[in-house]
Amino acid sequence: MTKVAFFDRRLLATFYKYATAVSVFLSFVFPFVDIPKDCLPAPSYGLWYKAAAFVAAFLVVYIAVWVWSNRLRNVSINIEGSEVNVVAGDIFQQPGLKVIAFNEYFDTLVDERVISSRSVNGMFVKQILKTPVADLDNYIENYQFQDDEIIGENQNRRAGKKKRYKIGTICVYEEFLLAAFSKFDEDNKAVLTMPEYLEFLINFWDRVNSIYGQRSVSTTIFGSGITRIKGHKLISDEDLLKIMLWTFRISEMRFKYPAKLTIVIHEEKINKINLFDIQTVKNGV
Repeated sequence: MTKVAFFDRRLLATFYKYATAVSVFLSFVFPFVDIPKDCLPAPSYGLWYKAAAFVAAFLVVYIAVWVWSNRLRNVSINIEGSEVNVVAGDIFQQPGLKVIAFNEYFDTLVDERVISSRSVNGMFVKQILKTPVADLDNYIENYQFQDDEIIGENQNRRAGKKKRYKIGTICVYEEFLLAAFSKFDEDNKAVLTMPEYLEFLINFWDRVNSIYGQRSVSTTIFGSGITRIKGHKLISDEDLLKIMLWTFRISEMRFKYPAKLTIVIHEEKINKINLFDIQTVKNGV
């Protein structure tokens, strides 16, 4: 899939950097290269052959840079002094703390209605969790949340838990950060408005800043799964990624070396995201 246009202005800027080096190299080499006389119809054609070689070399370099930009699978950017990596891979294979997005009830019921077994949340409960789910439920119930993080209880809820938490709330469980991300409607559908999405990210970065303990943190793209953002049906994973990076930049969250932030993209979605664009724009946004 072509994500970077052939004449993208940022691609041209990158090419100029490589072209300068190639130009210096060819300028040094070509004066010492003699083209056999029997290969040239006339003596004056030697200059044309050298000029054509110059053009061909630059064209090869440009095409190589263009192909490389479309096949990027990971990039590293610096946001206000923090190292941020965007990579293709498996969130569960990343070192350090790993963020698992839950709903506002911290539900653990994987029944394809409350939680899908195909979601990161579902895979965590079904495949990664090493203890009985009841133990995790008990851990969350007795976790020392801040007073303003518990909103109340929804006694009318038919399936799942009833206690609601403020979006952006984090429960630290072993090497995982369980985050209250999505709101649920009465039909157990994950929904958020764009202001709520931004509210979550600001709250989330602030909470991570207070608990990460100079450990690296890995997360997926919030909202990349089944969560619906009202009024933004066509919003792409790349747009969500840029919003995450923008809110990180304006937050107080900063990772001190060697800790870093890694945003993990599923292998099936990496080809839909223009990582070259993310890499070449200042601060990733």
